[in-house]
Amino acid sequence: MSKPPMTADVRVDVHLTPEELRAALREDVASGLRAVPKDLPPKWFYDDRGSQLFDEITRLPEYYPTRCERAILVAHALEIAALSNADTLVELGSGTSEKTRLLLDAFARRDQLRRFVPFDVSEATLRAAAEAVAAEYAPVAVHAVVGDFERHLATIPRDGDRLVMFLGGTIGNLAPKARHDFLRDLAAGLGPGDAFLLGTDLVKDVDRLVRAYDDAAGVTAAFNRNVLEVVNRELRADFVPGRFEHVARWDAEQEWIEMRLRSTVDHVVEVRDLGLRAVFSAGEDMRTEISAKFRRERIEEELRDAGLELRHWWTDPAGDFALSLSFPA
Repeated sequence: MSKPPMTADVRVDVHLTPEELRAALREDVASGLRAVPKDLPPKWFYDDRGSQLFDEITRLPEYYPTRCERAILVAHALEIAALSNADTLVELGSGTSEKTRLLLDAFARRDQLRRFVPFDVSEATLRAAAEAVAAEYAPVAVHAVVGDFERHLATIPRDGDRLVMFLGGTIGNLAPKARHDFLRDLAAGLGPGDAFLLGTDLVKDVDRLVRAYDDAAGVTAAFNRNVLEVVNRELRADFVPGRFEHVARWDAEQEWIEMRLRSTVDHVVEVRDLGLRAVFSAGEDMRTEISAKFRRERIEEELRDAGLELRHWWTDPAGDFALSLSFPA
């Protein structure tokens, strides 16, 4: 389904309505609170307050990924534009598209860009970003798509030579099977003239990794607990965030950071819209996020399994973060 263009240069297709998003939340909360151990998916962090807190996180001294990825884009955006030879930029999980402006600038300098396709679950954020990009980069056309990248990749416009981008290390939030399915589905939708730009956080010193998800100011802890406020508001639950402490730990076997909320007391949570009672014991953990960290050989293998060939690789000077450019094999 789609709505009429907002301006002559902006089109917004809506494939995920607020009702569908709420239904997905109900399903995730119901299954997550009944699971052993309990878990809630990280996509529910990002209401208005959660997005504000995450923006604060990206500016913290402990949180290096945003700075590192930006440094790579500053150094290599023109090279990426030339190597991709694309005329359409597609950004998955675009948000406000702030970092993407480095690539938009590079494509504009080469007089290469004809269209920008931001893709995100938040219609309001997407519409604002689409209007801003259309105004800043006229006459580039903007075709925004509201959807979930685990369900709606096939709705992305396929015409033109496209550079599809998935930045920020967000792919690390997907469990291995979900990551495999995502990469397979994405690769299946790429044509001969398309390319895929992927941002991945790299394995490094464990203490640095943990500090990035457990900052001294407690911003990440507030971000983590905010998911409880989302469930309270949307599903009439009675979580008391103060009964949970923030936990970040490194899983050496899986090579990922886990964020958890640990109950500090025995208590019961009622989720009235689901007719559900969740019993928490003191010391019980509920997982709210995984953030996988990668090595180049692992990324190459996962891309190859999906039908993609990694041809170009860039890191920041310290080797903390990587951007990789792949093409259909």
